[in-house]
Amino acid sequence: MAEPRPVLEMTGIVKEFPGVRALSGVDFRLFPGEIHALMGENGAGKSTMIKVLTGVYSLDGGTITLDGKSVRFASPLQAQQAGINTVYQEVNLCPNLSVAENIFIGREPTRFGRIQWKRMRKEAAELVDRLGLDIDVTAPLSAYPLAVQQLVAIVRSVSTGDGDGEGQGTKVLVLDEPTSSLDRDEVLELFRLMRRLKDDGVAILFVSHFLDQIYEICDRMTVLRNGTLVGEHMVSDLDQVGLIQLMIGKELDKLEELHEHQLRADVGETLLHAEGLGRTGGIAPFDLEIKKGEVVGLAGLLGSGRTELARLLFGADQPDSGKVTVDDKQVPMNAPNDAIGAGVAFCSENRKAEGLVPDLTVRENIILALQAARGWTRPIPAAQRDELVAKYIKALDIRPANPEARVGQLSGGNQQKVLLARWLITQPKLLILDEPTRGIDIGAKAEIQKLVVSLSEDGMSVLYIAAELEEVLRLSHTIGVLRDRKLVARLTNGPEITPSRILETIASGEHQ
Repeated sequence: MAEPRPVLEMTGIVKEFPGVRALSGVDFRLFPGEIHALMGENGAGKSTMIKVLTGVYSLDGGTITLDGKSVRFASPLQAQQAGINTVYQEVNLCPNLSVAENIFIGREPTRFGRIQWKRMRKEAAELVDRLGLDIDVTAPLSAYPLAVQQLVAIVRSVSTGDGDGEGQGTKVLVLDEPTSSLDRDEVLELFRLMRRLKDDGVAILFVSHFLDQIYEICDRMTVLRNGTLVGEHMVSDLDQVGLIQLMIGKELDKLEELHEHQLRADVGETLLHAEGLGRTGGIAPFDLEIKKGEVVGLAGLLGSGRTELARLLFGADQPDSGKVTVDDKQVPMNAPNDAIGAGVAFCSENRKAEGLVPDLTVRENIILALQAARGWTRPIPAAQRDELVAKYIKALDIRPANPEARVGQLSGGNQQKVLLARWLITQPKLLILDEPTRGIDIGAKAEIQKLVVSLSEDGMSVLYIAAELEEVLRLSHTIGVLRDRKLVARLTNGPEITPSRILETIASGEHQ
């Protein structure tokens, strides 16, 4: 039986930036009614491929055909009108508008030049219902957490050109890390919709760093490395170890080395003790002890209070009850400066909005916290500054190793390393890491996890938050379990502590 004609085919794709060839003669094809994974480490060229396809970047070489016709889009709108719709990792909607308005923004149903609000709300409710979401489409988008906002973005994309008389309908749906902010139930709802769209003949290009999701939902995969095509494979023909080897380019399973790591038992005395610390509307009062050299993991479902707990310990949010002592000295924790002064550092889960300054250089971003701690009237001598920056660029293998590169141009994994370098340069006693491996590739993920182990062995305390329970178990000496914004259990890691055991604790809301 002859193979069907691809709905989308990219041949010999070339994209260059000043001094960098991001894509070098890449081929890619996408068939109707398939879910196709685009795989590769951060910096491999995945995002560039998507942006070339959708008209964000101009094409420097090669051809693109859609339904057998040569196309070249000058803007994302042109791609959308041709039937290619994209949902990016960062939600790009208007939080001040209602859910319905966000779904139909720019495509509002009108009659005699006036928006038909009732019809728009009705159609939005029907679209939301297709995702199985129980939300009020008349409510402002800002009333919902990031996970729901991500789903609204997907609803909007799927609905574009769907029965509104404009555009060609959805032929190709591009999902760039759509599950990074979703819990398991929401991922399952998304996968249900993806399968329905697949059955309707829609071709779906799926990008995710969650390998289990790739093997659960995808039919085929294309692997890129350093801007070149490594190969196209049916998912059933390539196991995870083989995929990782193709992505990294050498026979190295970095995460297996971490699985074999045995956590030290000889942690030190208490470094930080939170007693009755809480914030109304954020997290119920909790007690937490972190010892010197200890990795304390936080486990819980999305919205369980993990980030709220971390923000209280850093003074990013002000508590309305309780106290915190560091090295037996009470610290007010009313502002981040209080925490920094006590030796506490915090890497936010939202590195772009709350961490990095994208228009500043790597050097300027790395030195930011140290300079703030010294005070702006006492600038760090240039020679000392450059020596420190060079040391941490090398230690964390930040690429490119150019301190003058703009952070906004780096891959996600390297941006995360810059943020880690910023805090490590201050030599903190406690490093709080909130989802440090979210949205980064397998190689960078392993490097960051190995760094956590190394810091712990050197005596630094770490509070580690991750959505993947295996990741928390792999690194943590003890695990705090949260449910419904309450710290419900503290488990000492060991052979008997498994993902199932943690899930049981979350489900019951009490120590098992």
